[in-house]
Amino acid sequence: MLGIALLAAPAHAEKADRDKPVNLEADTVTLDDIRKVGVYQGNVILSQGTLMLRADRVQVTQNADGLERVSATGRPVAFRQKLDDREEFIEGFADRIEYNGVTSQLELIGQARLRRGTDELRGAQISYNANTEFYKVVGEPGAQTPSGRVRAVIRPKPRETPQP
Repeated sequence: MLGIALLAAPAHAEKADRDKPVNLEADTVTLDDIRKVGVYQGNVILSQGTLMLRADRVQVTQNADGLERVSATGRPVAFRQKLDDREEFIEGFADRIEYNGVTSQLELIGQARLRRGTDELRGAQISYNANTEFYKVVGEPGAQTPSGRVRAVIRPKPRETPQP
């Protein structure tokens, strides 16, 4: 249950970001207008409001409603986003990040790390569904963590001093 305190953060990501345009930069771009697929390769930077994602390769698929799926790979893929109503950020790192815009499902796959402030989760895979606010972290034998287990570091929050 301690991991819930750390992982509740994405549910409070900057809501205004959703209404901002998505900007993509890369060394090369391949666009397929018929299939609505764009492949961005080489030092890819995706930004949308306070959200920033860096990867080696990003594939974006659109449907009639807009963004359908984003698949990013790298060593590692990294993202950072400001939390709503706070001067705090959430950061994630993984070999691959998959986002399904239809189901609001986010997957960090391969040496996955999620950090908010000084709190951190590590595992082979971290899954998060923004609709249900459900998280799952899975370990993997032989992974970076001891015995392939999930690792969480939750630091105590400073206590507020009572006012006289």
